[in-house]
Amino acid sequence: MKEIKSYELREKYLKFFESKGHKIIPSASLIPENDPSVLFTTAGMHPLVPYLLGQKHPQGKRLCDVQKCVRTGDIDEVGDATHCTFFEMLGNWSLGDYFRKESINFSFEFLTKVLEIPVEKIAVTVFAGDEDCARDEEAADTWAGLGIPRDRIFYLPKANNWWYAGATGPCGSDTEIFIDTGKPACSEHCDPSCDCGKWVEIWNNVFMEFNRNAEGKFEKLKQKNVDTGMGLERTICMLNGFKSVYETDLFTGAIAKISELAGKKYGEEEDSTRAMRIIADHIRTATFLLGDENGIVPSNVDQGYVLRRLIRRSVRFARQLGIEGGSLVEIAKLYVEQYKEVYPELGINSAKIFEELEKEIEKFSKTLEDGIKQLDKVIQYLKGDTVNGKTAFRLYDTYGFPIEMTMEICKEKGLSVDLEGYKLAQEEHIKKSQQGAEQKFKGGLADSSKMTTYLHTATHLLLACLKKVLHDDNIQQKGSNITPERLRFDFNFPRPLTEEEKQAVEDAVNDAIKRDIPVVCTEMTIEEARAKNAVGVFGSRYGEIVKVYQIGDVDLQICGGPHAEHTGQLGHFKIEKEQSSSAGIRRIRATLSDLV
Repeated sequence: MKEIKSYELREKYLKFFESKGHKIIPSASLIPENDPSVLFTTAGMHPLVPYLLGQKHPQGKRLCDVQKCVRTGDIDEVGDATHCTFFEMLGNWSLGDYFRKESINFSFEFLTKVLEIPVEKIAVTVFAGDEDCARDEEAADTWAGLGIPRDRIFYLPKANNWWYAGATGPCGSDTEIFIDTGKPACSEHCDPSCDCGKWVEIWNNVFMEFNRNAEGKFEKLKQKNVDTGMGLERTICMLNGFKSVYETDLFTGAIAKISELAGKKYGEEEDSTRAMRIIADHIRTATFLLGDENGIVPSNVDQGYVLRRLIRRSVRFARQLGIEGGSLVEIAKLYVEQYKEVYPELGINSAKIFEELEKEIEKFSKTLEDGIKQLDKVIQYLKGDTVNGKTAFRLYDTYGFPIEMTMEICKEKGLSVDLEGYKLAQEEHIKKSQQGAEQKFKGGLADSSKMTTYLHTATHLLLACLKKVLHDDNIQQKGSNITPERLRFDFNFPRPLTEEEKQAVEDAVNDAIKRDIPVVCTEMTIEEARAKNAVGVFGSRYGEIVKVYQIGDVDLQICGGPHAEHTGQLGHFKIEKEQSSSAGIRRIRATLSDLV
């Protein structure tokens, strides 16, 4: 049987749903715009939250795309057969149009007719019901009517068959679609929620009809939506009968290069195979994060910290294989070449990708040297033959020295490490970090409160006024983060603003607010928007029809909203702080008060 390639599945999926009246929309950035509730775009629905809540999408009620995603919650699982930190999500949406039956019928037709998956290989799960929502008999009956035997339709609780956009926001029950790998069931109670390897999930159809509010209560949405997600990597793996996603064409080039650099054959030895998979996955993710249209660089906070961790883990596992860290840039070059036709931003930003990767690898090499020196000191004054867990964690937390390396060196010297103590210190650190994150990442796109809506409009005024006051039309928005308390706005500029310039920008924004200018939204083609000199934030790729917001003679921007109806509602604008964000990028924090 001919191997199905990744480009074929992308094309088949989009073509199928286009034939069902769906408009194809481009992949959004991996770095969410104006959404502090998540670090990365983790699913195709994240950029669409405002439309799931009832806003009109310029492309209509039926949409489909291939969305870039990053999830790092299962980072320790990477290296097994199916987990990846970066993946592509094939998705189709109904925004207040079709619902359960139509969605399930579309999925069944695509799987069995287009991909020609035998019905006997398919199993599904549906929501078992609870006090918030009834048992999903409609989904079960629809599957049964299509030919899925009742003994392969499983009812599972909210932990398995319910999808949330975040702590608050759109949510609902789902039906998940699995492929039976042919492995024997681990027990008579084995079902798709089991991780024994018999079942592999490839598609999830979410039926969004609720909004979870800040109190955790479920309210009915203005419209019923369908949000589906099919993992490209897992589906290709299953279609070709591969044992892991690393056998697909998405990884084979990188794996072959890693194998060559290591002088070891992939698949022969368990530890080296796992190390090769981790390097292939992490460098792919790093390549996409560095090359994204809103691309980030390694740092010690937020997205930059995750990126740094991925690169450093790659270096550590490369070291285990005997590969020089600098050689990992060769893997990134393979990925840029492989993906640049599908995601042109990788080709456009290739120089930055390779430069930042080289810098971080070099920096981590220095970290390793410092960590080894500190560990040598610990061992020199060690009483007994066990390194204290808190000490081992301090080496990691302060010097970035991985626990695996601490254990490896200690083992060579006949010593052990208090791993339990290390885990306790790590858990305490994580708990403190999460408590901070809960405060930092409240809000998000699902938060359509008056304040976040008005702050969003204020960012439009701020960008326009920065250009005017600084006499620089090349200034662009380079990042935005809005919570109910404040806005954070990043823009390109080579120096700090003077106190006089900051005051002039603030005054210009407040002048626009006092003029009480109507905020007018018009839908038009991207060509029409460009012809009108509308600002396109981040230079992103757009769909055929876009929303353009005009604020009198002050601003004209392509944007998804939400916005105030007129500027007078914004009250008073104040710049709290202006500082450096990164090389050539400035950051402004500002607030609104006295809202109307």
